[in-house]
Amino acid sequence: MGCAERHFPAAGGERRVSGAVGGRRGRGGRRRLAAGWDPRGAAAYLACSASTPGGGGTMPFDFRRFDIYRKVPKDLTQPTYTGAIISICCCLFILFLFLSELTGFITTEVVNELYVDDPDKDSGGKIDVSLNISLPNLHCELVGLDIQDEMGRHEVGHIDNSMKIPLNNGAGCRFEGQFSINKVPGNFHVSTHSATAQPQNPDMTHVIHKLSFGDTLQVQNVHGAFNALGGADRLTSNPLASHDYILKIVPTVYEDKSGKQRYSYQYTVANKEYVAYSHTGRIIPAIWFRYDLSPITVKYTERRQPLYRFITTICAIIGGTFTVAGILDSCIFTASEAWKKIQLGKMH
Repeated sequence: MGCAERHFPAAGGERRVSGAVGGRRGRGGRRRLAAGWDPRGAAAYLACSASTPGGGGTMPFDFRRFDIYRKVPKDLTQPTYTGAIISICCCLFILFLFLSELTGFITTEVVNELYVDDPDKDSGGKIDVSLNISLPNLHCELVGLDIQDEMGRHEVGHIDNSMKIPLNNGAGCRFEGQFSINKVPGNFHVSTHSATAQPQNPDMTHVIHKLSFGDTLQVQNVHGAFNALGGADRLTSNPLASHDYILKIVPTVYEDKSGKQRYSYQYTVANKEYVAYSHTGRIIPAIWFRYDLSPITVKYTERRQPLYRFITTICAIIGGTFTVAGILDSCIFTASEAWKKIQLGKMH
């Protein structure tokens, strides 16, 4: 049925509008519509008028209806001094938090974790050791390095990758050595055991410059005990005393941002000093380094904050700050308007 033949109900009964839309109406027709006005009929009539060629054609689809951020004309808003102050403080606060988050996003973070495992399985069960020690009152021909462990290794006078540097016009010696130990409890010690003739009163006062295990890590963000005995000074101790350094070696892994791993070892140390006698009653001092390995591995990993987390944080900062500032400004404005009304009521 076309629009010209549709019935539009009225309040007092049914009224029929005949003829083409936009055609001429008589006086009686106008009176009947006025007497029996119904909004539903009027709405249907307008919709029908819009859909007919004579009523103006079909209305185009307006994409702007999806806009949830409707704009308010400036002449409908009211600026205030309080709002200006809050806005400036809000922008400064957002800028401060943004710079703080940007600094954290650019900076590389080092995260550490602990787990039970042997990280360097490709090492063949060996640990590289670097030792640098000075004995200022013992000749170089008397100084030697001995290594032994629970796997049956017993090496006296280790000389591979080692160097002896005379000190004090030949009266002292500086021993530097690179060697490997097995990943089992054991010890290595500096002594006169490898000398062809034992001195009467060997002086074992010493200074340890370096004792490290595995690769050397030069990382600013990691402050571990990779050279815990570096700088140990025993020059004022008893010259005939033996020194025991008891080491607990902790495997350490450092992984950079590219995924490359370096293996090193930290260690804790405890020491004691005593006078030791041989089975013949002679005093034979030595500098002992007794070690054992910890089953716990420490891993350091370089990480950078993901981009999506940085964007999420910035959005939260901006949205949260503007929301709180808007609530604060609204409360202040409402309170000030209420106070003005109270003051006007007192004046009247």
